[in-house]
Amino acid sequence: MALERAPLHAINALGTGTTVGILTVASNKKIYVKSIMCHAVYAGIASGTAQVHVVPNNGGSAGTASTLNRIFDVDVYSGETVFIEPSYPIVIGSTGDTIQCGTGLTTINFLITGDKEV
Repeated sequence: MALERAPLHAINALGTGTTVGILTVASNKKIYVKSIMCHAVYAGIASGTAQVHVVPNNGGSAGTASTLNRIFDVDVYSGETVFIEPSYPIVIGSTGDTIQCGTGLTTINFLITGDKEV
């Protein structure tokens, strides 16, 4: 199994109250998530929240983020960057599985690092 060490995605700036899929498995090629960086962009409030969901596919298509698949919900203060680094990589591997990120009261920039199968 060869791994690609290129960036998994560009920085995603998510506006207040949005949740989007940032990584999606294609052709059953595993993705190994090593860390997730969350930065709260100043929006005139003290803090916001950053959520991360590991969402299983729904019949081969992307599923829906919910409290049942949320794995992180962290407060991020204005101008602060939070690193989420699990002790073992989060692995998603079936076509349509996704890592979805969401925000609470402010814009959050997300960057996920890791590897994916070639």
